[in-house]
Amino acid sequence: MASNLDYLAPELKPLEDQVTAYLQLEKDLAQAEITATTLTQMPEITPPGFDQRPATGSYPQHLVEAANRLQNLRDDLTHLRQQILQLLPVRDEWIKLNLGYGPSRVGAFRLPGPAADYELRIVI
Repeated sequence: MASNLDYLAPELKPLEDQVTAYLQLEKDLAQAEITATTLTQMPEITPPGFDQRPATGSYPQHLVEAANRLQNLRDDLTHLRQQILQLLPVRDEWIKLNLGYGPSRVGAFRLPGPAADYELRIVI
């Protein structure tokens, strides 16, 4: 029975925190991608009665900010992924964690091919 509760071990707490932050960042990235897509597909809205052209040298600042936010989130996600891979005690095996939903699983599995790259998998 004790082996069923291994996922509650206190030494797994730093890994749990990193995985929780990673999952939240994935949600934030998905929301930012939706926002950026919406901004790029929205027509430029001009108030009625104004037939002015935009000032010379002006650019859609909100699109640039959305692109920068997306890039920052992607960079943060890559950084967190590397931290999680370093915290995992084994490769090509599942580790049970407590992510608040009972035992969840996290693992790093080797990708097929000549490169020795690992894929991070999380099952909630």
